[in-house]
Amino acid sequence: MTIGFPSRMAVSACALCTTGLLVFTSATAAAHPNADPGAPGAPPAAAAPPALLYRPGIQVRPHPGVPPVPEVSALSWVVADAHSGEILAAHDAHRRLPPASTLKTLFALTVLPVLPGGLRHTVGEQELAGIGPGSSLVGVAEGETYQVSDLWRGVFLNSGNDAVHVLAELSGGWSTTAARMQAKARALGARDTHVRSPDGYDTPGQVSSAYDLAVFGRAGLRNADFARYCGTAEARFPGRGGWSYGIRNTNRLLTGADGVEPYDGLIGIKNGYTSHAGNTLVAAARRGERTLVVTVMNPQSGGGFAVYEEARALLDWGFGAAGRVDPVGSLDALRARPQPGPAAVPVAAAVPPRDAGPGWLETWAILGAAGLGAGSMAVALRSRFGRAVRR
Repeated sequence: MTIGFPSRMAVSACALCTTGLLVFTSATAAAHPNADPGAPGAPPAAAAPPALLYRPGIQVRPHPGVPPVPEVSALSWVVADAHSGEILAAHDAHRRLPPASTLKTLFALTVLPVLPGGLRHTVGEQELAGIGPGSSLVGVAEGETYQVSDLWRGVFLNSGNDAVHVLAELSGGWSTTAARMQAKARALGARDTHVRSPDGYDTPGQVSSAYDLAVFGRAGLRNADFARYCGTAEARFPGRGGWSYGIRNTNRLLTGADGVEPYDGLIGIKNGYTSHAGNTLVAAARRGERTLVVTVMNPQSGGGFAVYEEARALLDWGFGAAGRVDPVGSLDALRARPQPGPAAVPVAAAVPPRDAGPGWLETWAILGAAGLGAGSMAVALRSRFGRAVRR
């Protein structure tokens, strides 16, 4: 049973190398469309047809005796099993909304694999240009030298847009990073996401969905660095003159800050806020052998911390209902599938799907221009930064 309630055209060598890596990873994702973060090669989830998640209102298929889904005010939400990818329940899962800093999950998925954490980099003035007014910052300073791992802690804990700008420049530049993020999203089956600003800053046309953000969060858990950063509650960040200062994760379900009770078993992931997006959150928690991923986008009541309480309620329901509901969809359902036979079209030359929408033209222009392999990016970076790493 389904319950529905209405409700400059030149591309640098670095950019080409970077995009070559993307082609490689996209092909890998296509070759293993149902791979699970915790169990590679696992069979696809036995889920309902994807169309069900495009229906308005709450979608859930409970067995007798399952408690009702909690009433929450978020415009969109998803509760999914991180192991199988099965979606236990959802509300307007594919509604396109501004994601705020939860988009940094996709940024990390795209950039983390090509920037080793031990690299050291001295920040130049141009790398901090163009940061939007009112952005959250961790305190990256021009002329100071940081390890890449420091910058990632600034991204995950303080949601520092200054750290994102530096990391994006190191990985090919702002627009190239946005295009790579766009292609990464499509390779994962996240078709609602259109990237305009890699840091999640409010930008016209930039949207994602609860479904897509759950896909990104689940995919992030398979990356050990991502999982470690997103679950770090407190850290030290380098300041001028060799001293450092403490930073704390802004995900209050993780830290218990500001009177929000920490959630038992919370793994972390990412929260966000802008005046346009409201409060957004992707969270994962583990109890026993089960891990759930929840996305909550823009609660309409309850104040600034409602996003945490609504996520708590959905996680509690999900742990209680898991195994007692039939899935209403799968986080693997829209991933790219391999072409059959020896005449398969190469990923870089394939035609974008008809429903690709805005953002695909620039993405495929860059992908089509790139013929370099994934190893080139790593070699170039290690050549550039090798001395600094040995210091």
